[in-house]
Amino acid sequence: MIKKKLTKIIALFMIGLVSITCNLAMAQSLKINPKASTMTILGTTNVHDFKTKVEQMKGELVINAKQVQSLNVEIPVKSIKSGESLMDKKTYEAFDDAKNPTITFQMTDVTSMLVNGSEVSATVTGNLTMAGAARKISFKTTGKNLKPGVYEFSGTIPLKMTDFKMKPPTAMLGMMKVADAITLKYNVVLEGAPIIQ
Repeated sequence: MIKKKLTKIIALFMIGLVSITCNLAMAQSLKINPKASTMTILGTTNVHDFKTKVEQMKGELVINAKQVQSLNVEIPVKSIKSGESLMDKKTYEAFDDAKNPTITFQMTDVTSMLVNGSEVSATVTGNLTMAGAARKISFKTTGKNLKPGVYEFSGTIPLKMTDFKMKPPTAMLGMMKVADAITLKYNVVLEGAPIIQ
C-alpha cells in the first residue's frame, strides 16, 4: 500500500517536472540588436529644436506561451550624443551621470494586446529610472515579426524631465533654456532563436 502511494507521488512529481521543463522550453528570449535599433530624444529650447541619439542599448524580452513575461532595457547615459560637446556635457550634468550612469526600464504589465497576422500592438507599463528617480510610465507600441526569431517594435514616449527630479539644462549664461517636455522615439529590433513548434 505504502509502495503504491510512493509510486503515485513519484509519478505525479515526474509529470509536474516534465510540464515545467516543457514550459521552459517554450520560453523565447529575445535580445536587442543595438546595430539594427535606433532611439532618438527630441526636444525644444527657446532658441531651437534639438535631437540627440542613443548610441548604445541592451535589453531582453522574454515570451512564454505567447505571453510577454518580462522586458528589461538598459541605456548608458554617456551613450546619448548630440554631436555638440557642450550640449552633451549639459545632458550628462542633468542626469548627474557620475552617480546615475544608467537609464533602466523594467516592464511590469502588458495590456490591450492585439495580434493581426505578423503584426502586434500593445500598451506597455513599467518602471523607468532616470537620474536615480523611478517613475511608472505607460506607452503604446506596435511591432511586427520580420522573420522567425526577429521582431521590430516602434513608438514614441512623451516624458518630462522634472518628473524624474531632473533640472532642464541651460546654456549661454541661462539665455538658452531647454523645455521640460521631451519625446523618446524608438525603433528597436529584438532577435532570438525561433521557437520550434
